[in-house]
Amino acid sequence: MDSVEISLLTCQPHDEIYSLYGHTAIRYHDMRKGGLDIAFNYGVFDFRKPLFALRFVFGITDYELGAYPYRLFQEEYRRFGSMVTEQVLNLTDEEKLILQQALAVNMQDENRIYRYNYFYHNCTTKARDIIEQSIRGKVEYDKRDDYTPSYRDMVHEMTKDNPWAAFGNDLLLGILADQKTNREQQEFLPYNLMYDFDHASIYMNGEFRPLVKDRRISVPAGVQIRKQGFPLRPLTCFLILSGIGLAIFLWEWKRRRIFIVWEVLLMVITGTMGIVLFLMLFSQHPTVNLNLQIILLNPLPWFFLWKVIRGKQTRYWQITAVLCVLFLLGSLFQSYAEGIICLALCLLLQSILHIKCLDNK
Repeated sequence: MDSVEISLLTCQPHDEIYSLYGHTAIRYHDMRKGGLDIAFNYGVFDFRKPLFALRFVFGITDYELGAYPYRLFQEEYRRFGSMVTEQVLNLTDEEKLILQQALAVNMQDENRIYRYNYFYHNCTTKARDIIEQSIRGKVEYDKRDDYTPSYRDMVHEMTKDNPWAAFGNDLLLGILADQKTNREQQEFLPYNLMYDFDHASIYMNGEFRPLVKDRRISVPAGVQIRKQGFPLRPLTCFLILSGIGLAIFLWEWKRRRIFIVWEVLLMVITGTMGIVLFLMLFSQHPTVNLNLQIILLNPLPWFFLWKVIRGKQTRYWQITAVLCVLFLLGSLFQSYAEGIICLALCLLLQSILHIKCLDNK
């Protein structure tokens, strides 16, 4: 095994939605002539499987371990223009053999498929765990600074150039995503694991040795072609919506009349988002179950929509006023999706209109 190098590969994000957070793999390289040079990738999935997106949202997506020539792995990221950093691990021959055998066991048909979870059980944590389990000594990590981000903080950092992806994440993530994380939890992100490996040592037989003995750029950064997304941020769209809502509210207040089309639009937007959040109650992702945004975004509008369309009296707006207040109070405990508070204010204005003006005239 003295001719074998085993490395952790950390891949820069590219423009595909599934790659916004980067990627991790393991390289097994026998440097003898004709030796194996294989990339082990725990991030293999198939978009063509039925209901893939729906299964992903509900936390019932299966990923698998793939193994293929390293040159193909390089070529894939070279094509995306993504840099790949290689950290050669400082393993003994015994540890290399243990890791080689563990990867071989993982590649067996009955073991290669695993239940994927974005925060807790992904391609990065799987690579970390199998490496740590193959080391005979104890891996000790340097302490980080006092910054302890939440899962939501880290997701925001990785999606800062893709505001609609951030909006979708914030809509689905609940209050548990706002809790502070420790070092191990932060290693679901490839760059955090790469940093920790750079600052880790193996303690064995009274001696320390660095976990990483060499670091190099396996694929240099290239030109990335960014797809043009929707030109307006979510907050901009919701500010426009709230501006329209305020203008309609003033017109309705002055005329003592209801603009039914506007109310139906608000109810459809709220109710549609509410169906999504209601379904998240049944997701296997732990961080989406307790979501305070469901106070406002719930399926309730669909039960009153027909009465509102027909202009009949309904308790919906009194209920909505209470829910809006509770929703705004909930923002003290959970970070909401960008602009959703604007939607709450639009609904609150309509509720005030009904309670103070129309229903009591």
